[in-house]
Amino acid sequence: MPLVRAAELPGEKPPADADGDMTALLADLHSDDSSRRRQAVRGLALHPWAVPALCARLGVETAASVRSVIFTVLIGLRSAATVHGLLPLLRSEDVGLRNAAIEALQQMPDSLAPCVGDLLADNNSDVRICTVNVLGALADRRAPRWLEEVLRHDPHVNVCAAAVEGLAELGDAESRPALEALPKRFPDEPFIAFVVKAALQRIGAG
Repeated sequence: MPLVRAAELPGEKPPADADGDMTALLADLHSDDSSRRRQAVRGLALHPWAVPALCARLGVETAASVRSVIFTVLIGLRSAATVHGLLPLLRSEDVGLRNAAIEALQQMPDSLAPCVGDLLADNNSDVRICTVNVLGALADRRAPRWLEEVLRHDPHVNVCAAAVEGLAELGDAESRPALEALPKRFPDEPFIAFVVKAALQRIGAG
């Protein structure tokens, strides 16, 4: 699935009066001094137009403390640009970075919602699993319905298993048909029947 680049989103360019301060902070974002980079990130918290640069920095930042501050600032600057800047991290080989992106996206339900359909249709099952993990803790009333669609249509057993785990936390009585039907889709995977039964008991639907 081609992800929209932040540079393609409207409103990226800052107003002229913000250029000077932001330019200096962006320069410090690439300093060899990690404390200076942290300070720059905190300064950029006042500049929503810096979201693409902050997201790009995550891919190369080696200091855990700086990375942590970047995520904190991005959560504060939540927007469509932030979501689109974080989505490529769902493909990262860095587990810590990928998990931090998942946790950040879970706090941006309104901005993430328009992307969910495409993410759940991604050709990469790992991306779909990451998306399901985001949905499993998403404060959005649509999350259980999205997870139920995964159970009905996703061809990958591990993606569906992750969706069952999400429904164990978020599911309700409406989730029962999709959960009960899942073992029939994967009759040769006994663990699916086990996790479905546990989920149904957890949500009081079985």
